[in-house]
Amino acid sequence: MPVISEPYHLFSDPIRYYNAMIDDIEAAHDYIYLETYRIGNDVVGTRFKDALIKKVKEGLEIRVLVDGWGSSGVNNSFFDELISLGGEVRFFEKIKFNTDIFTRGHKRNHRKMLIIDDEIVYIGSSNLTEYNLNWRESMLRVKSDLSLAFKKVFRQDWRIYNTYVFAKANYLRVIKHGAFEIIRDMPSITKQRIMRRYKLLISQATRSVTIVTPYFLPGYMLRKVLVEATQRGVEVHVIIPKRSDVGLVDILRNKYMGPLHENGIQFKMYLPHNLHAKLLLIDDSIFSVGSPNFDYRSFRYMYEIALIGTQPELINQVRNYIQLTIDNTESFNFSHWQRRPLINKFFEWLLLPVRHLL
Repeated sequence: MPVISEPYHLFSDPIRYYNAMIDDIEAAHDYIYLETYRIGNDVVGTRFKDALIKKVKEGLEIRVLVDGWGSSGVNNSFFDELISLGGEVRFFEKIKFNTDIFTRGHKRNHRKMLIIDDEIVYIGSSNLTEYNLNWRESMLRVKSDLSLAFKKVFRQDWRIYNTYVFAKANYLRVIKHGAFEIIRDMPSITKQRIMRRYKLLISQATRSVTIVTPYFLPGYMLRKVLVEATQRGVEVHVIIPKRSDVGLVDILRNKYMGPLHENGIQFKMYLPHNLHAKLLLIDDSIFSVGSPNFDYRSFRYMYEIALIGTQPELINQVRNYIQLTIDNTESFNFSHWQRRPLINKFFEWLLLPVRHLL
């Protein structure tokens, strides 16, 4: 399979972008930086590890940063050969089973990036596992000097992989690059940079807002701006899987869907399998693609990253992606929601106090 030549390409099929990523890794000549929440001790994870081993043997600089919780299924032994040949591997915030596990321990690095040779960057929703091979994802490949900005982000993440106290302001600055902005989040109750930017974009929308997310648990301020948008005459669409891979989130989200539907928000339920994409499109003129889910946990407690831009070619790809997704959805059934069993309502109420941690 030839390496993709176009400057921007938004993937939805994991098999296709795994193949493209491996092609780009095999063509690399200088360095490869990989940052991901989860890499599997499976066919997909092993395929990427073997590709990196091949390149480190050729003398390339190889750095791999994986989350200590998300990638708990692998350990240093999984990377032994890569490390012995000179590759570097770090586990972001290894889990420590002590009194800190519910404060520091659940604040995870959820970012997904691959940066190659100051030329190519992948950013989006997908981990590197066979678990999600039939999911619908959103993974953007950019071939441009935008990769230099992501190289800087990766190196900053690399430095703080196991650091408890650091100057967060230095790692939260918006990075502007032409028609793009890179917005980052770190665990914070007050800052929540990505959420605040989404809130601003939604509040400025004049025609349409489309959200694609696997987990929909928005906080009060986001729910407020979404309702206010519909009251201005803006069409607001939220596309979510009918059944995600996290059943507790599906139960709790139902608490919000009825009232928001009554206020004009249109929900579309993706049917074929799990929808794990994370996209935002405002007025067909501003897009966001990256790692954050549209929920409390992503915005408050996770290290996340989003690429926001106005590049017309990418806007067209995001629009087409959304339309193809909608073609495989059904509309939210409000009358069915009203008749949901009491046991469902009980669990919605029971889960509400821990909504920030789901």
